[in-house]
Amino acid sequence: MVMLLGKKVGMTQIYDETGNLLPVTVIQAGPCVVMQVKTIESDGYNAIQYGFEDIKPSCRKKPEVGHSKRAKTNPKKYVREMRLPDDIKLQYEIGEPITVSIFAEEKFVDVTGTSKGKGFAGVMKRHGFGGFPASHGTERKHRAPGSISSFASNAGHGAGPKKGKRMSGHLGHCRVTTKNHQLVEIDEEKNLLIVKGSVPGPAGGYCIIRSSKKGIAKK
Repeated sequence: MVMLLGKKVGMTQIYDETGNLLPVTVIQAGPCVVMQVKTIESDGYNAIQYGFEDIKPSCRKKPEVGHSKRAKTNPKKYVREMRLPDDIKLQYEIGEPITVSIFAEEKFVDVTGTSKGKGFAGVMKRHGFGGFPASHGTERKHRAPGSISSFASNAGHGAGPKKGKRMSGHLGHCRVTTKNHQLVEIDEEKNLLIVKGSVPGPAGGYCIIRSSKKGIAKK
């Protein structure tokens, strides 16, 4: 399994070999720097910590600046780690650059990002409720959630609504993973990945690209 950090550039369209028009997302993936190598002996588990996109040292706290100096690189805006199996032999070194070339043998990828925040939303937009009938007899209640009285009581656990009750509230701005994106093209010169379909988040949003766990083509 391979992983890389990147930034969503935007969406466009390209033609495949058979002449079909494909909607694709362009992702600037890397180059990333190995900020830390965690092992069972030192940290209790195996992991590789990546850093993506430089930022001025004055914009980071001193411990973070010192952490980047160990890797002989500048502080990074986006830092994440990839957990590895306990029985795997680590082949990375601190300060080693990682580029899109690690996806050369991959056909499908999973992309994790932060979805667009949409503020406070009602139950129809947030959960897809059908609303009240629009016919005669319904007055100013068309988009209301309806009664929650039968769901408010949770015997033995207090009188509040049960956890997970679908109600109005904050929509979006959460971690989302979309799976099995076909890897259409790799541009190693410009550090770009072109994947089929849409990925979470706005243009300019950070994302994590991993080799697909399933690797099954969508019909």
